[in-house]
Amino acid sequence: MTPSDRKMSFMLSGRAAPTRSSSTPLTQPRLGVDIGRVIIDGDGPDSAFLGVPDAVAMHARAVAGSFDALARLRERFEGRVWLISKCGKGVEARTRAWLAHHEFWARTGIDAGQVTFCRSRGDKGPICERLGITCFVDDRTDIIESMAGIVRTRLLFGATVTALSGVVAVPTWAAAEVAILESLTALRDGGG
Repeated sequence: MTPSDRKMSFMLSGRAAPTRSSSTPLTQPRLGVDIGRVIIDGDGPDSAFLGVPDAVAMHARAVAGSFDALARLRERFEGRVWLISKCGKGVEARTRAWLAHHEFWARTGIDAGQVTFCRSRGDKGPICERLGITCFVDDRTDIIESMAGIVRTRLLFGATVTALSGVVAVPTWAAAEVAILESLTALRDGGG
């Protein structure tokens, strides 16, 4: 991790993140990933995470393929992968416990300091801007839509189609990984 990347990880624990001027050229691609329904499976009868005791929530499944794909993507992004999630303090604590329980950090190689939680969905865009995120994966249309002009490549997870301009629908992690790698190639080649 570069010194610049270490500075960017200060979003954790409410510390102010360094700002990146919009006139500063982006030199390194950075991946941002939501957690709920993107890494931790949805809140259904077989994968309850919300509204159940903490011990039950720890048994919620990971979204199929998420850990393996993120481990490979962490390599391709040279460690520049951040988890960015909106939730309250209680769900934040439960999410941190789930990530630890499932050995997410060890299994993916993502730095445990590269996670940030915000209390408002509207905060995700500014966080991505400060971190210099070039590609973001989220399951919420409103979040993805709000990042237009902030994040170069926006992926709508769990969707097969989208009417949003410039947004790629990715129903699975296999599809997401392909789209992310294509965006990484395009960014490195200077294309769109």
